Amino acid sequence: MNFEFIFRQHQKMVYNLALQYTQNTEDAEEITQDVFVKISQKIDGFKNESSLKTWIYRIAINTSLDFLKHKNSRKRFLFGLFRDSDAENRQNEPVDFNHPGVVLEQKEEVMKIFSFINMLPNDQKTVVILMKIEGNSQQETAEIMNISQKAVESLFQRAKKNLVQKLNQQKEYEK
Repeated sequence: MNFEFIFRQHQKMVYNLALQYTQNTEDAEEITQDVFVKISQKIDGFKNESSLKTWIYRIAINTSLDFLKHKNSRKRFLFGLFRDSDAENRQNEPVDFNHPGVVLEQKEEVMKIFSFINMLPNDQKTVVILMKIEGNSQQETAEIMNISQKAVESLFQRAKKNLVQKLNQQKEYEK
């Protein structure tokens, strides 16, 4: 397989997926770079057990989640040094909401929605991103996550319930 062809075909998909996880263009660029380094190192091990796109999605998801885990652990360490009482509520917020697809007027609302999505457990967050933001079908999402379609549906329903709950809590807080 030609790495340059793979890069051209999938760069935008990987970048957009990373951007959905981080809501920050610099972080998404770093993740994209990491993903393609991993692909170049592992391409000989690709066994065609799934589609190339599915395999790349898995690498991109895992790299994005690892990146966020590492970033959040650094934040927790710094917050712990200063004993910020509000730190736990903010650990899932993007440091700098920098998403090119969001116009200025919508930025605050979209930022709020992404902050709620970021509070979801990783598997629920991944299902929401893959199905509702990336536009993958339930079957494609199941293949990418290597789980059953029923599991995808269950994760999505739990994510929806959790998001509604968080939105309602926010509305109560704002009253």
